[in-house]
Amino acid sequence: MDKVEKTDAEWRAQLSPEEYKVARKHGTERAFTGRYHDTKTPGTYACVCCGTPLFPSETKFDSGTGWPSFYKPIEGAPVAEKEDRGLFMRRTEVLCARCDAHLGHVFPDGPEPTGLRYCLNSAALKLEPKGKA
Repeated sequence: MDKVEKTDAEWRAQLSPEEYKVARKHGTERAFTGRYHDTKTPGTYACVCCGTPLFPSETKFDSGTGWPSFYKPIEGAPVAEKEDRGLFMRRTEVLCARCDAHLGHVFPDGPEPTGLRYCLNSAALKLEPKGKA
């Protein structure tokens, strides 16, 4: 899979201000405000920047945090992790490895079978409903 690289101006032109702030500048949307935090629509969640499929709706669960949460990405999806020491804490950032978009963070307090909680920003995702091409 080819790496997607664009200039800052190209990302700004492609994304809404909120999507740009979250995905390109490592921002975080406020809890319970994102378009997907309580969505139950079957489908695939893709990177808002490059369109790469990342998380299946079957692995989405209600974590009560106010952000879309998943326990597992799509098998083989280009989901990367990086240590994040911002905000005076140690967390693991989740990125789209294809375009380096900031998606959110992963925590070790999710449900079985993985025990992981990928806590993501709606603004970094685009839902492709099942049955749509």
